[in-house]
Amino acid sequence: LGATGRVEAAEAMCEYGVGEALGWSGGVTVLVQLSFFIVAAYFEFDKVTDFAGGTNFVLLAILGLLLEHTYLARQILITACIVVWGTRLSGYLLIRVLKTGKDARFDKLNRGFSLEFAGFWLGQAVWVWVVSLPVTLINAQCGQAPQLGAWDYVGAAVFGVGLVLETVADQQKFEFKNDEANKGRMCVVGTWSWSRHPNYFGEMLVWLGVFLMAVGAGLGWMWLLLAAMSPLLVTVLLLFVSGMPILEANAARDYGETDEYKKYVSETSILFPVPPSVYAGLPSWVKTTVLCEWPMYGVAADAYTRVD
Repeated sequence: LGATGRVEAAEAMCEYGVGEALGWSGGVTVLVQLSFFIVAAYFEFDKVTDFAGGTNFVLLAILGLLLEHTYLARQILITACIVVWGTRLSGYLLIRVLKTGKDARFDKLNRGFSLEFAGFWLGQAVWVWVVSLPVTLINAQCGQAPQLGAWDYVGAAVFGVGLVLETVADQQKFEFKNDEANKGRMCVVGTWSWSRHPNYFGEMLVWLGVFLMAVGAGLGWMWLLLAAMSPLLVTVLLLFVSGMPILEANAARDYGETDEYKKYVSETSILFPVPPSVYAGLPSWVKTTVLCEWPMYGVAADAYTRVD
């Protein structure tokens, strides 16, 4: 083969490897979620749902690194990031549900072998596979990948900030809720005094950082657009589906008549961390556009079932 032929052959091998990686990662994810579903449905409990999701991310990252046998610096970096993030999150959520005794999302669902319970696990499988795409694609690269560069360092920094913010916010709320002196009160301390959902903002930063590392990997436009589905899905779910709409509705039901709640909402950014003194003085158009204080969060209370 000439030089051109060798390059084309290498590129073909890389693309074939990526296709295989997308296939096996989907198969492993379905197998993991199906296994957890069978156990959860048989014993009719819901304590392993979030644990199953977090550990699935970790498993895909580690398998992707080991199966390709290339061990490029970017692959090691992004795998380490996901292992740290997934281990922390799945462990925290497992401890939280064991402490509370149940996952209230399933209070009105049949936890046995029902279509509605199976639907949750199917949705979780899709979520894990799609959000893991940047990691899967990077770990499927051959030796032609670029060296670590600015995109990787920026991505790692954004990931790190997001991880720290999410971890601190989760810990602050966990300690607040488990203090008997705070029973029946909103968590408005620490990071929660600057944002009503600091953990969600941290989660968005985590996957934005992962995607930025994929940009630096030189995947090509087709694969990069596929990788972009990861932070996009995370953001859409948290902003419009299973995150902020439900929690904002719950808070309005629980505390909507209290002066503390009204003051908190008027002075605290819904998502982006902003000092309360600064946020309170911002024009309303800035809050309702740039800072995501959209009308849907103020009127959605009757549209959602309460979820703790």
